[in-house]
Amino acid sequence: MGTATIQEVRDAIASGATTATAVAERHYARIAADDGAGADSGGKNIHSFLALSKERALAQAAKIDALAAKGETLPPLAGVPVGIKDVLVMRGSPATAGSKILEGYMPPYDATAVQRLEAAGAVLLGKLNCDEFAMGSSNENSAYGPVLNPRALDRVPGGSSGGSAAAVAAGFCVTSLGSDTGGSIRQPAAFCGVVGVLPTYGRVSRYGLIAFASSLDRVGPFATNVRDAATMLGVLAGHDAMDATSSERPEGDYVGALEKPVAGLRIGVPAEYFGEGLDPEIRAAIERALDGLRGAGCEVKTISLPHTKYAIPTYYVIATAEASANLSRFDGVRFGLRADGVKTLSAMFRETRDQGFGAEVKRRILLGTYALSAGYYDAYYLKAQQVRTLLTRDFLAAFAEVDAIVSPITPTPAFKLGEKTDDPVQMYLEDIYSVAASLAGICGISVPCGETKAGLPIGVQVMGRHFDEETMLRVALAIEAGQ
Repeated sequence: MGTATIQEVRDAIASGATTATAVAERHYARIAADDGAGADSGGKNIHSFLALSKERALAQAAKIDALAAKGETLPPLAGVPVGIKDVLVMRGSPATAGSKILEGYMPPYDATAVQRLEAAGAVLLGKLNCDEFAMGSSNENSAYGPVLNPRALDRVPGGSSGGSAAAVAAGFCVTSLGSDTGGSIRQPAAFCGVVGVLPTYGRVSRYGLIAFASSLDRVGPFATNVRDAATMLGVLAGHDAMDATSSERPEGDYVGALEKPVAGLRIGVPAEYFGEGLDPEIRAAIERALDGLRGAGCEVKTISLPHTKYAIPTYYVIATAEASANLSRFDGVRFGLRADGVKTLSAMFRETRDQGFGAEVKRRILLGTYALSAGYYDAYYLKAQQVRTLLTRDFLAAFAEVDAIVSPITPTPAFKLGEKTDDPVQMYLEDIYSVAASLAGICGISVPCGETKAGLPIGVQVMGRHFDEETMLRVALAIEAGQ
């Protein structure tokens, strides 16, 4: 049942063909064989999981089995094995955010997204590896070691939600949760050949998410197909009083929307996303996907998002500034690491942060602190917020003409481990097609749309209006159906 869908798992449990306990045990066996422990005996050592929550998972599976035995209607995710990115807190499991500074931290509560999944019957297998504090595009910034791409073990799985994408691609879980600040769900989904959803900002609660950049961070699902992603979004979406940025707008019928045809929809293709630097095989795959949409009755037209070239610098000013503010709470006083052998309070702060944070996190804190400092705030942070408004207006103008936008999500297929670690600028440029949607707050999805000649997955990005995940998912399903 490695590639089983949510519906297949649920139906098999409901019919008595298997049990939720057996499904969980089977996935744990696969994790043991290929995710780490099995490396000594010829396993792949993907390293997607940082911690397993077997006791909680098997207790939940037993509850689902008891419901099935009574013949009761099962909840939507009954018995479905799910992995949780380690930036989301989960009671009884460590929450490290991939950082040494949070090593050993055991949160006393569940994130709202975690709570909603379990209430819907999901079996939570454990916590997934990620770039430290979700900062990175390759999952090589984790303090606990990199994740390998299951589709090509010498390649990165993408970041920062590399563990979440890899675990689904490897069949360790049926779906998973990730977070996306500037592309951290969509890019790993493309690199690993799975589906990854960026909901509209405010659509899914951020309560219990360890913050990187609060005006950008979003929680979303990974799955092997669009229908499962829509099912997950239906469980996760909705207002949460615990999150001040959570929208009160009613959630959509995401699975129901998939039954509507796409004929008549207007699809925009941004000229700025198809310039220099785009891999020719990715360009060709996206052209084929667009031909498929034309064949399904969509009108495809070229549009302009004129401020696109400013998206990367704008993102890296705003995101680092917010990271500087958010990460100031990790100081050795309240939770996590505290440096030993220091004699003054200031030395304790300094040593704790020096020992606890990795190089990329330190780099971003320094950049953000500089951008917020006296004399530079107006020149950098304020100016970046103004450009953010221009980027948002680009999308609003485009969506007055089209119903969805289709573009690349990555400039290249998955690159080799270690290939870009010495050049942060090249790593940042990996986000060139993803950060604009993040800054504008709109929804997006990465859908597999073929492979390179070398067999590496290619993803295509579909972007939708604010809170119009339904149209976005319909277009994504049409692309999936055309493969």
